[in-house]
Amino acid sequence: MYDTEARHIIEALRSGIPSRAVGQYFSEARPKIMKEIAGRIDQVCDHGRSGGMIISGKYGEGKTHLLNTVFGMAHSSNMVVSYLSLSKETPMDKLYLVYQKIIQNTYLPRRQQPGFMHELEKISANSPLAGEMQLYAAKHLETDKLYYLFRSYLNTEDSDEKFLLQADLEGDFIANGPLKKIYRRIFSQPVKYNVNFTKTRHCGDYFSFMSHLFTQMGYHGWVILIDETELMGRLGKKARLNAYRNMAQFLLPERCTESTFTIFALSASYTEDVIEGKHEYENLETLWPNNQEPARTVLDLLVKAPQLVPLTREELSQALSRIQDFHGKAYDWTPQVSLDSLTESTQSAGYLLRTKIRAAIEFLDQLYQYGKAGKTTVNELGEETFEEDVPVLED
Repeated sequence: MYDTEARHIIEALRSGIPSRAVGQYFSEARPKIMKEIAGRIDQVCDHGRSGGMIISGKYGEGKTHLLNTVFGMAHSSNMVVSYLSLSKETPMDKLYLVYQKIIQNTYLPRRQQPGFMHELEKISANSPLAGEMQLYAAKHLETDKLYYLFRSYLNTEDSDEKFLLQADLEGDFIANGPLKKIYRRIFSQPVKYNVNFTKTRHCGDYFSFMSHLFTQMGYHGWVILIDETELMGRLGKKARLNAYRNMAQFLLPERCTESTFTIFALSASYTEDVIEGKHEYENLETLWPNNQEPARTVLDLLVKAPQLVPLTREELSQALSRIQDFHGKAYDWTPQVSLDSLTESTQSAGYLLRTKIRAAIEFLDQLYQYGKAGKTTVNELGEETFEEDVPVLED
């Protein structure tokens, strides 16, 4: 009888669609970079040292697969994980939209579905955790909006108010006026902001609040995984520079929130196509001649980002050995093929890891169905482009 989980792994690999389930079984690939990432995660868990890194790679070379592997590593270390891909609806230059999408795609350890608001509902207004979070919101953020909001959330018994305040914590920010009205109704006291909150300027408060909340809830940190970072290249000139500045809040230790580790994954051609092709350093000097940091530092990090190189023959053989094992379990058979023959079957599939894996699965499929295998037909697919079908409006 076939193994359901193994069948899922094989079908995910066959389709080329990244899967967290696949990632947890193939973590031994790319040992050098995985060792570095594991060390960075340990620094967060053991010492609370925040930071981030950028990885690059060609289309189909395994960037998303690596992020899914890190996802599993982080959960195994009792860390909260958020995973998102940048898009038109979630551009890096608008941090408040990124925050909303991150919160929608946040997974607590050992949870298959995103979400953590049910944990907030368990916090009583007089608990030590509630007191700590209110003190933090009042004293350690740029604005004190979250102090008034979180205190109201903990103390209101009105379901409509509760829903509105929870939606704010999830990134659907409410205006200052309604919050003041809610707070006055509950506590019979006026709200006096030290700084008026605006989502375009103070969204960083929400990242700081959530990272502190996760550590206070007993988790060992927060890992944020951001894919398709190369889509920043389709933004207008000023928007791209704003995106680099926003990235600094996830990459530079002195700007990061507590106990967080972030990985950005982007195309290996980003430096050539965007940073050099669109003259980003010159743009920075022209638009922000006296305020180039931290965008310049982030540009430097993008240029120096380590690239995922093709697996060595030994590394590829190890991965194919796992695939052969899963294929046997998935279809309840014992593949009678040497590892050298399986590796050789991938050579006509080009250099991309994704197509090599699919070629190996096609080879095993033919053996399973017909008892022999001919030449595989998997080919390499297209590459990224940083140009839209419609003009981009420069800021």
